[in-house]
Amino acid sequence: MLSRPRLRHIMLGAWLGAACLFNPVTAQALQVTGLQTPESFLADPAGNGYFISNANGDPDVKDNNGFITKLDKAGAVAMLQFIKGGEGTTVLHAPKGMAIVNNTLYVADLDALRAFDTATGRPLLTLPFPNRQNGQATALVDVTYDGQGLLYASDTAANTIYRIDMAKQHAISVLARDQALAGPRGLAVHPKTGHLIVASWDKGKILDVAPDGTISELVSNGFFTARFHNLDGVDFDSWGNLYVSDFTAGKVWRMRPDRHFDVIAEYLPSPGDIGVDRENHLILVPYHYGNAAEMNGLEAPVKANPKKRTLADYGFSGPSSLQESEAKKGPAPK
Repeated sequence: MLSRPRLRHIMLGAWLGAACLFNPVTAQALQVTGLQTPESFLADPAGNGYFISNANGDPDVKDNNGFITKLDKAGAVAMLQFIKGGEGTTVLHAPKGMAIVNNTLYVADLDALRAFDTATGRPLLTLPFPNRQNGQATALVDVTYDGQGLLYASDTAANTIYRIDMAKQHAISVLARDQALAGPRGLAVHPKTGHLIVASWDKGKILDVAPDGTISELVSNGFFTARFHNLDGVDFDSWGNLYVSDFTAGKVWRMRPDRHFDVIAEYLPSPGDIGVDRENHLILVPYHYGNAAEMNGLEAPVKANPKKRTLADYGFSGPSSLQESEAKKGPAPK
């Protein structure tokens, strides 16, 4: 039997504060449990809920047992295995990054990009990708949409980013293939420039890729410092702040538009491909090895009200037992 996720203090990691530029506030989290190797956590931009991809085992094996979990608008589990590999005609091996265009959910699934109906889960499209230059199969890890008819997908091991033109029957081309990508993993589109922002897994870099494929470094580790390790997910909030997860270091970083960095959470168990719900100002974090995921509130970049905030401040509600449980909790760990 499926149950609603519980409102509780974060037990899997320590959130240090919300995305406020002045006074951090104590944050509450909505936790989703019962997942199986969750890879990516995505909000439906139409406000119809959330999706979590589950590799359900080895994320590199074509075993057709991956699944997509669907949450409702309140963050409750609507269906744990909303889309399930091996069920009917559905093929889904090891789903990772996701993107939503209108009512279509695109999923990066090893050597193919798959599309499903967000309301019914019905398969709509399977787009196979060509083998790498060395003859090995492509292994897609993320996909994002630019809002202008183009999808982008990354292959970390091949140092390749693909462009998919939806107006041309999903024609595939290479946007960039270069060692300078340093293991491209998480992808996001910059809300102002429209350029692709790339999180580097191998070198801990944040990169900018222009529409013509030109690669520029936004941030990298210094000679004497190693701030980042294996970067995974990347996304923007509605105020222009960038968030990036460090899978190995167990941290979530925020980069403000002035390129000032803050750690907003640490001691997290393998945070994967994070997402941001820009409408409700929530950060969405899947825990790959923790078999769980969490949603947490983000604050506007203005002076904060010292009042403690919960998910209710962001339009989320639940049964009274959730509120009573929250009321008994003390302050979140620092």
